[in-house]
Amino acid sequence: MTGFVPPPYPYDRLNEILAIAAEHDGGAVDLSIGTPCDAPPPAVMAALANPDAARGYPPSIGTFEFRLAAAQWISRRLGAAVDPRTEVAACVGTKEFVASLPQYLKLRDPSRDTVLYPAISYPTYEMGATLAGCRAVPYESLDEIVDTDAERALCIWANSPANPTGEVLDLQEAATWARLRGIPLISDECYAEFSWTDAGPTTVLRSGTDGVIALHSLSKRDNFAGARIGFYAGDPALVGYLREVRKHAGLMPPGPVQSAAIVALGDDDHVEVQRERYLARLMRLRQVLAAADYAVDLPRGAFYLWAPAPDGDAWAAARDLAERAGIVVSPGEFYGPRSTGWFRVAAVQPDDRIELAATRVGA
Repeated sequence: MTGFVPPPYPYDRLNEILAIAAEHDGGAVDLSIGTPCDAPPPAVMAALANPDAARGYPPSIGTFEFRLAAAQWISRRLGAAVDPRTEVAACVGTKEFVASLPQYLKLRDPSRDTVLYPAISYPTYEMGATLAGCRAVPYESLDEIVDTDAERALCIWANSPANPTGEVLDLQEAATWARLRGIPLISDECYAEFSWTDAGPTTVLRSGTDGVIALHSLSKRDNFAGARIGFYAGDPALVGYLREVRKHAGLMPPGPVQSAAIVALGDDDHVEVQRERYLARLMRLRQVLAAADYAVDLPRGAFYLWAPAPDGDAWAAARDLAERAGIVVSPGEFYGPRSTGWFRVAAVQPDDRIELAATRVGA
């Protein structure tokens, strides 16, 4: 009898492309994984050295000071109100939350077995459902979700600004759809600060907390991915349940990391600097791709370029860019079968590395 066999991790499949790109003088310019390259603020790093926070076990739900900082940030930057006492909790980075949520919701309501998620999206939405033994059902629009799937849904995921497309959604429309059907809406808003529209950063929580959870991370906002810290906020019944079940799993962000996160969430100035960096890199990478004969539009949010591949062959485009520019990109199939004709370019290399790639294609 054969049990679950984990599929290859998507980025492990890029070894061939990495090897081609590495043959260039100066090596590969890796624009595949969205890992930050810039330094966190010095004050954040200083807070990380807090010995008092390292001695004892930290609260799994987050210290009250951390939850208050998160609530104040939501109010100040996103224009919504949440109660730090009952509507906010910490997570150990948001990926573990995404991957583990379906199993906890299935325990809460065994009569449902389906996770609805965007058809072109971060692969962990689908994998989280798979790991929980649930049905993973993709959707391109809310209108295409059939009633039989909605009736079985444990939750529906939304992601705005979206990875990999940079799309900015109408989160209030999604919240209304989910509330009418009694389905928890989980809104992944990890790129909220990197919105390039006139409307600026927003959150599903502007419509209230009933039936929704917003998920946020300090990985991208604060260049703090290695510290693994994030938080979720929303419906007090859902947050309260998840707080309690996650305690039993031992999911607790380290105390010093929570101390540093409080400092990071209270400082908006460094985020403005980071926004300028990412927007400048996106524009420069668009020029680099154009010089290599790949036309792409700037996104409405996040820090990725989502580019159509000539003839719909993203792997061929990835090899071509590796050979000509030493650039490593992510073929679209990493983000679902409906995106095989596209590739993603992450603006996550320092400016000098991007300029190195630019010289290789005469940009």
